[in-house]
Parts: sequence; structure tokens; C-alpha cells
Amino acid sequence: MQALETGKKKRFSVKEWSWIMYDWANSIYATNIMAAIFPTIFVSIAGDAGDIWWGYGTSIATFIVALLAPILGAVADFKGMKKKLFTAFMLTGVAFTFLIALVMNNWKLMLVGYILSRIGFSGSCLFYDSFLTDVTTDERMDKVSSWGYAMGYIGGSTIPFVISIAVLLVLGYSNPIAQKFAILITSVWWLVFSIPFLKNVEQEHYIERTKDNSIGQIFRNIGHTAKDIFKRRGLFLFVLAYFFYIDGVGTIISISTAYGTVLGLGTVGMILALLVTQIVAMPCSILFANLAAKITARKALIGAIIVYTLICVVGFYMGFSLEPHQEAYEAALKAEYTEPLADLTDDDAIALRDQISKLFTDANASSKILELQKGLTEEKASAPETVKVFETAVSFLAKNEDLGINNSTGVITHFRHAIFFSTILFWAMAFMVGTVQGGIQAVSRSYFGKLIPKERSNEFFGFFDIFGKFASVLGPFLYSLIGTWTGRSSYGVLALICLFLVGLVIMIRGKKDFEALDSGAEA
Repeated sequence: MQALETGKKKRFSVKEWSWIMYDWANSIYATNIMAAIFPTIFVSIAGDAGDIWWGYGTSIATFIVALLAPILGAVADFKGMKKKLFTAFMLTGVAFTFLIALVMNNWKLMLVGYILSRIGFSGSCLFYDSFLTDVTTDERMDKVSSWGYAMGYIGGSTIPFVISIAVLLVLGYSNPIAQKFAILITSVWWLVFSIPFLKNVEQEHYIERTKDNSIGQIFRNIGHTAKDIFKRRGLFLFVLAYFFYIDGVGTIISISTAYGTVLGLGTVGMILALLVTQIVAMPCSILFANLAAKITARKALIGAIIVYTLICVVGFYMGFSLEPHQEAYEAALKAEYTEPLADLTDDDAIALRDQISKLFTDANASSKILELQKGLTEEKASAPETVKVFETAVSFLAKNEDLGINNSTGVITHFRHAIFFSTILFWAMAFMVGTVQGGIQAVSRSYFGKLIPKERSNEFFGFFDIFGKFASVLGPFLYSLIGTWTGRSSYGVLALICLFLVGLVIMIRGKKDFEALDSGAEA
């Protein structure tokens, strides 16, 4: 009989499964909108400064949620409020994600839609995280939290992601219908698979409402929670370390494909690499929870921070080694191809020039240009401006292609070799991220959940979230600011290393305080 009960305890309850399923539901937003597909679409529409605007947009959204988090957390701890606020933010995210697909001819409106949808996404995740204390016990938190991330990776981040990629590959990545599909499926998937959570998860721990629950009392509660965090040194050090290291994690998620797009890496290749991240992350999230149980959460988190530091080093070198070749290629393209054709007036010739210029990074550029030439009608082939486009294109290729890697004039060959090397590094980073991304987030969430009063979970998670959200403001802002100052996005990635190192130092130097926290000696 005891064995049977033990077996039953190993199974997830309906509430636990319903909670886990929301990760399955919302992870498509994190993949399609935040990380993989939409950033590349946005950058291609917004132009050369697209990654910079993307960084600023991400900072604005996270800053707003960070400001609201403690207040929302305090309100949500009252009986019946947590579910209502969760639902409101979830529906806001779904609605504005849907609306992005309707304004894809205007990058500014797309940015506004992204900001509002991300506010909805981040707000719903704040309440979702705090519901962890309502659906399970302290002993099962690591397992339930990690399975949430794992199911998010295999479900929301993989199945609809693969469907989106398939549609983009079949219809063409620049096809507006395919792009809109990738956004619309995000809204539908997110909404449909949120239904189990809405149906089965309820607020179990709460504070009863009284006549004294005024706005002033809410802010007094916030102050009380802040004091509780600051007076417990171990808890404060953990939240402080979390502020820095989760900043780097969130920034890498947000800017990875925008960074690669600006460097000129192939969009399809990057997205497939990120698919590898999702596949690797699923089992690694569960393994990370088991590792934390064996060596303590602190040591597991230290290991993950070190891996992320190495990821930043690889990311910096990827861009730093590619940018000089990119600059040389762009200078040659401007001098030998773009400027000689700058006075074109025929629309067909201008369109043809733009089409050909995108082929120069392709290893088969010469044959593809010839195919284009053969496909022209006699009428177009006889047009002087169209002929000029082909003559200039062939001249540019003759000067720069197939001259050998050691030939200083072979800028296209140099650039292609650099692109190939950087693409390999991007795939290596994608695999490395997959090993720790889910684990570091899941264990951080469950570790914090074990340490706080259950009836005030939303209030405490509000502060936990504000540290994470303000960190998410800092990372993209530093990336964009340093990239703007230096004119090289790789230096923006270098700044992220500093954030991981600060978090690492706090986690290592605070060993005694964390051990007291783990043992329960610190009240």
C-alpha cells in the first residue's frame, strides 16, 4: 500500500499538469516572437538599425513590467485576484501578437505591437511563476518547475516552430503570407493550450481582503516584503546574483537572431540552429533539476553561469572575426557595384540590382545571375539600364570572386569563408545554450519558491520578477548602446560577459550565506 502511494506521488496531479501546460502554451511566443522568427523579419523590414531598435523595444517592454511587478504582485496576493490578473495579461499578449500580423507593412507599428504583446507575455509569466506554490509542494517544486520548461521546449518551442519554419521554407522566407502565418499560429497556439490552466489552476494561498486593503496598505505590504528580502542576507544575495545572470540569459534569447542577421548569417541556418537549442534543452532541463538535487542548486547555477560566460566569449569572437570582412565586402560592393548603378531610373533595373546584390554572398552567385539573365525577355534584355546592371554585376564578381583566399582583392571569397566559420560558431552556441537555458531558469524559479511564504508568493515573486525584468532592461540597452557607440555589435555582446561575471562572483563569494539559506538556519 505504501509503495502504491509512493508511486502515486511520482505522478503529476491535474493541477501540476495544467500548470506545466501553460509553459507548453506560451513558449511559442518566446521562440517565434522573441527569439527566432519575428526578430529577423523585423530587422529585414526596419533596415540596418533594426537590431538596435529591437533592443530598445525589448528594454521598454521589460521596464514597464518591472515597474508594475511589485504592485501587481501585492494586489494578486488578495483572494481571487491572481487568476484575474493572469488572464488579463495573457489575453493582452495574445491579442497584440495577433495584431502584429496586421501591420507588417509598417515597422514602427510592428515595434509597438511587439512591446505591448511582450508586456502581456511577461505579466502573465509573473503570475504563472507564483502559481507554482499553489499547485505543488516544496519537495516537488524543482521537478514540476523543470518539467514546465521541458514541456515548453518540446511543445510550444518545437512543434509550432517546426510548422512555422516549414511554411516559411515552402512559401519563401520573405513571403508576407508565410511571415504572417508564423505570427498568427503563435496567438492561436498560446490561447488554445492556456485552457487547461484557466480551467484547473486556482489560487490556494492568499491574503483575505479587508476594509483596510487600500492602496496605501498595498504599498505598505510592498515595503514589508522588501524589508523581508533585504534582512535575509542569503535571500538578498541570491536575488542580486539573479539580477545579473538572468539579465544575460534573457538578452541572449532576445538578440541572438537579430545579432546574427546584422552580421549577415543565413536566416534559415540560424533558425535551424535555434531548433537544435529547443531539442537539446528539453532533456537537459530535467537533467539539470536532478543535478541540482545532487550537488545543491547553488553549485548547479554556478556551473550554468560559467557555461553562459563561455557562450558570450564565443558570440563576441563570432562577430569580432566577421565584422572586418563584412566591412571590406560592403565597401567593395559600394565602390564597384552600388555607386556605379546609383543613377538608375528604371524600376525594373533598380529591382534587379537589389536582387543581384543579395546573391553576392551566395557561393553560386555567378550561376544564379546567369539564370536571371537567361530568364529575361528580349524586351528587357535590350533595355540599356538592365544591361548595365548585369555588366556591373559580372565585373564585380570577376574582380572579387574565385581569386583565392590569399588574394587581397577577393573580398567576396574572404567574406564567404568568414560567414561559414561564424555560422559554425552560431551552431555551437545554440547547442551550448540548450544545455543550460531551461535549467538555469527552472532551478532559479523553484529555489526562490521554496524560500518564501506561500500566502505571499505573488508579492515575493513580484520582487523576484522586478529584479529579472530590470535586468532584461539593462542587457538589451547595453548591447544597443555599446553597439551604437562603437559601430560594432560584437562589442555589445562583450558587455554581457561582465553581467555573468558579476552574478558568478556573488554566487561564489556568498557561499556561507547560501549554505545557511539551504539548511534553513537563516530565518
